[in-house]
Amino acid sequence: MSFEDRLQELGVTLPATPKPGGNYVPAMIDGDKLFTAGMVCIKEGRITHAGKLGREFTIDEGYEAARICGLNLLAAIKGAAGSLDAVDKFLTVTGFVNATPDFHQSPQVINGASDLIVEVFGEKGKHARAAVSVACLPSNSAVEVQAVVKLKT
Repeated sequence: MSFEDRLQELGVTLPATPKPGGNYVPAMIDGDKLFTAGMVCIKEGRITHAGKLGREFTIDEGYEAARICGLNLLAAIKGAAGSLDAVDKFLTVTGFVNATPDFHQSPQVINGASDLIVEVFGEKGKHARAAVSVACLPSNSAVEVQAVVKLKT
């Protein structure tokens, strides 16, 4: 089954490729590697979760924000590669969580993006990962996620 078919089976519709908020591109291909920019939790042109984990949002709400970031990530990959079926495997995912200083559950939040990737790509979606808390993110987004994938040659 193709990754595009798997999306349909899951009932997942990707958003349009997110528009950059500055002088950069959503994704860049170099050889057989595709690098995404950081994707925030934006849907239909607006931030869905603005604020901090540990203050405005719970872990479950952060997980949902990370899943939205993951959808934007997949849209950026598809936009650059032409199809999700061009992906050979995910290499790394880096997640940033806008959090209070005492919030220590960033990995559980970023699971929202990681779980989506593995749901769609199976074993080829398993990746190395960093999940870190930060003081602030663009547009006060609660979460930001970026990835590096290997493309089929």
